[in-house]
Amino acid sequence: MTDRKALESKFASSTPDSNSKISKTDPAHELLETSRRAAAAGINWIQVREKDLETRRLAELVRLAAEDARETGTRILVNDRLDVALAAGAAGVHLGETSLHVETVAEWRRSAGHAEFRIGASCHSTEAARAAEGAGADYIFFGPVFATPSKSAFGAPQGIERLGEVCRAVRIPVLAIGGVTVENAHSCLAAGAAGVAAIRLFQEPQNVSTVVKRLLEPQKTPRV
Repeated sequence: MTDRKALESKFASSTPDSNSKISKTDPAHELLETSRRAAAAGINWIQVREKDLETRRLAELVRLAAEDARETGTRILVNDRLDVALAAGAAGVHLGETSLHVETVAEWRRSAGHAEFRIGASCHSTEAARAAEGAGADYIFFGPVFATPSKSAFGAPQGIERLGEVCRAVRIPVLAIGGVTVENAHSCLAAGAAGVAAIRLFQEPQNVSTVVKRLLEPQKTPRV
């Protein structure tokens, strides 16, 4: 996932040019570079989660990221903003607890004939995961699995055991989120997670390829 605050930058320091392109002096440029490196490294999905970025700039960021990823297997998702996802050509939208209801977006998808458009949902309990699946979500984020400052508002870490319970409770992919590192990611996969989601893990400019390679290495211990 992308988060310009994790890069310790502020978009307010620069202005797009007359063609609404993001200049190299704009902190958004570093996000795009990170997105390109992640796509080249083989990451499946990149979620743009700039919650406080004004709409036009967010749409431009998503549009450019989607263009860059078009020739790869990577797909761009947008946090919360269905309107931006559609306008900018993203592959899907990720919905939080205060976003549009999953069922509402799924109904739109059916009526509009956009079966390929992905819908994700953040969940913090088995009940919420089942509800999201029933409403039409294609995948869920579950966490926080491990301790992390960015997810402290959601309470204590859920842990690997709870992650496993959620994975067994639904048929759609579950991605583990919250405090995920290269060292603990395989324990999430062993518990049944289809993948992991993280910010800082993937935003270090020099090591994205190394991180992805390590995450894709065969497990050295049996699945549980």
